[in-house]
Amino acid sequence: MDMQSEITRNVLKRVRQLEIRTNRLLDEHLMGSYRSIFKGQGIDFEEVREYIAGDDVRSIDWNITAKMNRPFIKKFREDRELTVLLVVDVSASLDFGSIFFSKREVLTELSSLLAFSATRNNDKVGLLLFSDRIEKFVPPAKGRKHILRIIRDLLFFEPRSKGTQLINVIKYINNMLKKRAIVFLLSDFLQPKIQSIKHLTDALEITNRRHDLVCLKIDDLRERVLPNVGLVVFEDAETGEILEINTSKQKFQNGYASNRRRYDEIFQERLKRSNIDLLNIQTDGNYSRALDLFLLKRSKKS
Repeated sequence: MDMQSEITRNVLKRVRQLEIRTNRLLDEHLMGSYRSIFKGQGIDFEEVREYIAGDDVRSIDWNITAKMNRPFIKKFREDRELTVLLVVDVSASLDFGSIFFSKREVLTELSSLLAFSATRNNDKVGLLLFSDRIEKFVPPAKGRKHILRIIRDLLFFEPRSKGTQLINVIKYINNMLKKRAIVFLLSDFLQPKIQSIKHLTDALEITNRRHDLVCLKIDDLRERVLPNVGLVVFEDAETGEILEINTSKQKFQNGYASNRRRYDEIFQERLKRSNIDLLNIQTDGNYSRALDLFLLKRSKKS
């Protein structure tokens, strides 16, 4: 077997493994919740026709009836088809993971789970991968072949950039999506400054007014609490900046945890104020259970 054939075989194997796992999670947890929450966006006008005995009299179009001097009704068709867009962060900060899985691995599996949920509901699914630029856009479509292409991109796409610029991708979505859609935004939402949260959430608020936006925020325990491991050299995965930090200093540990907690609190509060749904996912937790509980809670509100 030549090298290219072996690579292709391994790609297909990983795609198939992910499909099997996410379909099992779907059957066990999520399908009912997904269907109960994400429904069609209303009704489309289909035709006007003459009234037939047995038709609902509430459907009579009285203007046309008066003109034609005999009863006519308006018929409508329920628009059940949804468009789902998975907007997935592929910046370098997603490669971090201190337990079993990196943030990228968790987001990839979570995105796959949502894609299979949507396709089982006969919805169109699209994919947008971003860093500090739009890395790749796969237009929404239906079918298993299309979903497997999305899974392959989630697993193997190599971004051109390491950085993150959420504002740009949100503006792109707001300009690009003309029809109302369900937008799942999957990211660690790490911003360089707390002050930048306002600009980000303002842009997200516009998206949420036009679409059904759900933010899925992934983080790792070691991004919230630093262990006491002495002098450590850190490299920023996105900027390449090198920092030497003495993690044994209690004041530094407390300050680090406090800053991260404040960032999360401000971010969550601003999303709540804008009525934007947020699901927090940890690399060390059971994300399928967390998603299941989130969807059940959301279904009670809808």
